[in-house]
Amino acid sequence: MGDVRTVAVGPDDWKSWREIRLRSLRQDPDAFGSTYEREAAFTEQTWRSRLDGTSGPSVLAYAGDEVVGIGAGWLHEPGRLMVVAMWTVPDRRGQGIGRQVLDHVIGWAGERGLLVDLWVADGNPGARRLYERHGFRPDGRTVPIREGSEATMTHLVLLD
Repeated sequence: MGDVRTVAVGPDDWKSWREIRLRSLRQDPDAFGSTYEREAAFTEQTWRSRLDGTSGPSVLAYAGDEVVGIGAGWLHEPGRLMVVAMWTVPDRRGQGIGRQVLDHVIGWAGERGLLVDLWVADGNPGARRLYERHGFRPDGRTVPIREGSEATMTHLVLLD
């Protein structure tokens, strides 16, 4: 993927982040624990605070000037980074963009000696394959993707 670059973003990138994040939630609602309706209501300040770097890295993938992928890490407990918000625009899937974003997030965690985990929607076998190729393995936990949903997600941990 020589034409795609990943970039760690911050609060000033909130508009680009918001645009692709909302697109991901609208196009693939059963891939995420959050919803389009919830995040569409976020204020500019909420978006900026999510990108301030205090809770982990936020990464956008660009092909030229076009944002084609997204992913982040969230420090959800001491010593652990959870991979979140991973998504690639549909017409660019299968081109290694998700791998590049995931490499960026995992690299950030590795530089800090953090363990890495994530939740993957059970209805998203492509994402699960990506994570398993990176060394993630299920730990036996499966839960509804969100309250009231019949869709489920499985917890994966990165093994070295």
